[in-house]
Amino acid sequence: MNIKYFSRTLLVLAMIGAFSVNAMAKDKVIKWKLAMSWPKHLTPLSSPPQNFAKMVNEMSNGRLVIAVHGPEKHKAALGVFDMTKLGQYQMAHSGSYYWKGKDINTLFFTSMPLGMTQDEQTAWFYHGGGLELMQKVYAKHKMYSFPGGNTGVQMGGWFRKEIKTVEDLKGLKMRIPGFAGEIMADLGVAVTNLPGGELYTALERGTIDALEWVGPGMDIKMGFHKVAPYYYTGWHEPASEMQFMINKKAFDKLPKDLQAIVTVAMKAAAADMYSENYVASADAWVKMKKDYPNIIVKDFPMPVLRAMKASNDKLIKKLEKRGALTKEIIVSQREFLKKSREWTKISEYSYLKSMIALEN
Repeated sequence: MNIKYFSRTLLVLAMIGAFSVNAMAKDKVIKWKLAMSWPKHLTPLSSPPQNFAKMVNEMSNGRLVIAVHGPEKHKAALGVFDMTKLGQYQMAHSGSYYWKGKDINTLFFTSMPLGMTQDEQTAWFYHGGGLELMQKVYAKHKMYSFPGGNTGVQMGGWFRKEIKTVEDLKGLKMRIPGFAGEIMADLGVAVTNLPGGELYTALERGTIDALEWVGPGMDIKMGFHKVAPYYYTGWHEPASEMQFMINKKAFDKLPKDLQAIVTVAMKAAAADMYSENYVASADAWVKMKKDYPNIIVKDFPMPVLRAMKASNDKLIKKLEKRGALTKEIIVSQREFLKKSREWTKISEYSYLKSMIALEN
């Protein structure tokens, strides 16, 4: 009897111990840091990581706490790729095309000139193989990457002088990142890539003659219109998707439920950014026309746009020869755009043409 009692007692104690260890594991607070390229006040760009961290904290009941740091804290707006890769930060929020100098294949996951709209690109990411290709690219850097919020169509930029011909671009000093920078350089522009916090000063001092940022909602806050009155409509970033990066080792160590929470929270925060930016730009557009009549809104002349397209096509052909993965991404985007654009034309485009005709 004593032996049986002792055995049962040991079994009960073992079960209590296992339960306690499991409960402690579930209640353990994991602390992460997220480095973003944007100052905290620069919404909507800085909204997704901050909203994401809040959602993760609430959905995990405080088990995963993420501190969000902007460049005012980590001091390197364009250093967040390496910070995350090396594990100094578990996560980052930025734009994938900033890393083209490190890996040319990161270029394609923000936005490509003359490419997909926000609806088309989001569909490509989640249902057209884009997300899988992005993971393939970032795997070699020991990171995962996910869509981090879209601005929709970005404006073509602020210019000190009017652009009437392709010749007007030659020798122009312009801040413009991504593949659009390659195109502008091919057309004779002296291209540079500066962080957002340095743009106004560079424009005001004449270090640059022109720049592109985002759209009215964010641009008006920056004051570019005080220096460069010509505001051109978009061509280069029709669907600019920001990006969450996660250190692979850190993510893989998370319990499965926390991995799911992180994934869902990223997707929700990304979707919300597009709505926030859309409203901000709509409100700012009204304010611009009323309060800043000196702003001259223009489309690039068709000969300039044709030159941009010719340069784009030439440079894309060169890119296709860079490697099998580069070509796979280009072909995937090209084929998805060709298919989806047919529906865009008969749905969104036809509707807008009809409504605009009715208004007039």
